[in-house]
Amino acid sequence: MLSSVTTPQDLDERFRAELAGLVAAGSAREADEPVREDTALTGEQARALYDAQSTSRHLDLAARWLRSFDAGYYTIGSSGHEGNAAVAAALRPTDPALLHYRSGGFYCMRASQVAGSDPIRDVLRGVVASSREPIAGGRHKIFGHADLHVVPTTSTIASHLPRAVGIAYALGRGKRLSPPGGGHGWPADAIVVSSFGDASINHAAATAAFNTAGWCDHIGLKLPLLFVCEDNGLGISVRSPEGWVTAALSSRPGLRYYSADGCDSAETYDRAAEAAAWVRRYRRPAVLHLTTVRLMGHAGADAEMAYRSPVEIAADLARDPLVRTARMLVEAGVAAPAELMTRYDEIGWEVRRVAEEVLGEPKLGGASEITAPLAPRRPVRVSRAVADAAAHLGADELPEEPHEDAGRELDDDLEFAADPAEPGSPAADEDWPEPEPTPPPAAEVRPVSGTPRNNGNGTGHPASRLAAFGGKLPEKGGPLTLAQTINAALTDAMLAYPQMIVFGEDVAAKGGVYGVSKGLRDRFGATRVFDTLLDETSILGLGLGAGVAGMLPVPEIQYLAYLHNAEDQLRGEAATMQFFSQGAFHNPMVVRVAGLGYQQGFGGHFHNDNALAVLRDIPGLVVAAPARAEDAAPMLRTCLASAVVDGSVCVFLEPIALYHTRDLHTENDNWWVADYAPPSEWPAIHVPIGRARAYSNGPNDDLTIITFGNGVRLSLRAAARLSAEGIACRVVDLRWLSPLPVGDIIKNASDTGRVLIVDETRRSGGVGEGVIAALVDGGYVGVARRVAAVDSFIPLGPAANHVLVSEEQIVQGARSLLAR
Repeated sequence: MLSSVTTPQDLDERFRAELAGLVAAGSAREADEPVREDTALTGEQARALYDAQSTSRHLDLAARWLRSFDAGYYTIGSSGHEGNAAVAAALRPTDPALLHYRSGGFYCMRASQVAGSDPIRDVLRGVVASSREPIAGGRHKIFGHADLHVVPTTSTIASHLPRAVGIAYALGRGKRLSPPGGGHGWPADAIVVSSFGDASINHAAATAAFNTAGWCDHIGLKLPLLFVCEDNGLGISVRSPEGWVTAALSSRPGLRYYSADGCDSAETYDRAAEAAAWVRRYRRPAVLHLTTVRLMGHAGADAEMAYRSPVEIAADLARDPLVRTARMLVEAGVAAPAELMTRYDEIGWEVRRVAEEVLGEPKLGGASEITAPLAPRRPVRVSRAVADAAAHLGADELPEEPHEDAGRELDDDLEFAADPAEPGSPAADEDWPEPEPTPPPAAEVRPVSGTPRNNGNGTGHPASRLAAFGGKLPEKGGPLTLAQTINAALTDAMLAYPQMIVFGEDVAAKGGVYGVSKGLRDRFGATRVFDTLLDETSILGLGLGAGVAGMLPVPEIQYLAYLHNAEDQLRGEAATMQFFSQGAFHNPMVVRVAGLGYQQGFGGHFHNDNALAVLRDIPGLVVAAPARAEDAAPMLRTCLASAVVDGSVCVFLEPIALYHTRDLHTENDNWWVADYAPPSEWPAIHVPIGRARAYSNGPNDDLTIITFGNGVRLSLRAAARLSAEGIACRVVDLRWLSPLPVGDIIKNASDTGRVLIVDETRRSGGVGEGVIAALVDGGYVGVARRVAAVDSFIPLGPAANHVLVSEEQIVQGARSLLAR
């Protein structure tokens, strides 16, 4: 008698009993005919589905077997969801797929469509954490493979959906795309498929993705995306309320809704084919809602009987999709029960044989092997990429007389503008990239590579630097502020990298709240510079997907405080892509973020935010913090080149309070502005990742001040005051907050033996803690102390001065060090 609990043995025995009870059909359909009257699924296709579903089932059973003697490490299976194999059958193997962790049937079916694939070995290597596993190399068990166009996703529910929107956005531009580092290219008419569970629809990331997809459709932007909800009615032990998933998905504006019984392979195939054809033809988003069952619980350790009745479990067993596919084949006369049993056993023995083989395969052998694909650093290639960009753009440098007060005129254009857009300003559908006609298949977008080039004529964008800058090159315009310099550097980058796009809230028509992106849309058009909806999760997801698709995204997060509600897109999705794909896929991206404190006249916590700990503890993430114009352009070029060459994800943190600062010590001294370097000088001033900058009076400095951002200006002012007292201070600007410039920290600290760390972030969780740790780890034996912001949110108005670091505190801190 079978147990009401679906153990692996129960499930296998039940399938055998059900199959043995089937009676062969009296007549047979041809293999190329539909298996029944109400479907387009042929007998030959149904047999392929049966093989894929049986493979997925046996892989689940093998995972439980391996776990029983501590040789397997992952038991979340796809049993009951095998109907999703029919979705793969309805798509093309070149359609990029981002899969739910129960989409095993899909993966096995997709693999059967690509010659030379071995889904059994792929999946089992993941289960046993073999270093030979083809996508993550034993770092995690995930569905992914470059040759199968399956983009790996993490186990965080729904976090991959915003990325799927981003890939669909890139495909919707009507170009043939070559994903960097993996696959054989995505055709111009490819569509994106992204599967997820019913409980995931309640996640903020899912809501963001559905909303953004519908919003894009509403404004006429092409988005060839098929969402697939695999609805088994449960999120571990929590039931989805009856009718909730249908109501939630069918009512989404801009998403065409399809539904099917996911346990019926023929119905699933028909609805999936219909949905895919509609998405492919109209380049619009849709959702396919599949009702499924979950067999054997959530995972190996899940005791279903604690929250499900025997009646419920039995009802799910009665809908077993593998049994129903077998019954369909028998009733159509395409296969006899004994033939299907033989095939089921053949697959089972093959799975068992491969499982025993992969048991002895090597595991990851050490920290260096584990982290190798996390964030590759090839500084020589990055430097060469910067030089290549300079060489390409340098041909546009023409002799020109400096324009009188050009720098100050540009500064007027970039003044702070916090008010909403004026009445009559361009509408949202004008700000967002306008839909492009689908070009001939030969048209291509250049993939991210290490060799940038100018845009040619005929693209609708400027063909030269001189044209882009309106006849006035920035290097001829006199000293520029930080904001002006970033604007000029972005313009040069858009010329150098035709795959680069700039987007975010208010960045296009308005040019950003602080005017930093002003004029970019006019220079490069609305398909490369555009405003988005106000949702940081969607902004970052768009960038992640576009990066995977071969573009170079530069999104803007309007304020640092706004990043925190979307930080999982950086932590769980962006930073893990290379780690979990061994570099087969990457999502190059440079995220511009306006942040830090000291903003005058407009502030409070949500516009003055000094919380950086969440960024600094993300493995592999690059965090750049330029304090002044002279460093900003070289550092931005380094971040872009690193994204192109190494697939890096960079956060370019721009101190708001220093955007339009011109003076350092006295009014009109112009010590905080700098001339913009022409391309011919870029190689000489290149700033590698992880190198600090020291402002030194000489070899006999009395103490070293280590700081960054606003702290650089405050510390230089304090150093001038201390110099009048005969105290020589060396000020070190970290510039890179992750990775920290440890070598430069140790050297400059050891030179003086006295270190004052000026940290405008909070005392707890601030950058200063990392500097202290670097000094201790490096064997520093001198004295050190910190001046840091108070552990508080930043209040509105003058009250902010009570919690932020002041110039006076720096002076007093230096004096106290010398008094020791």
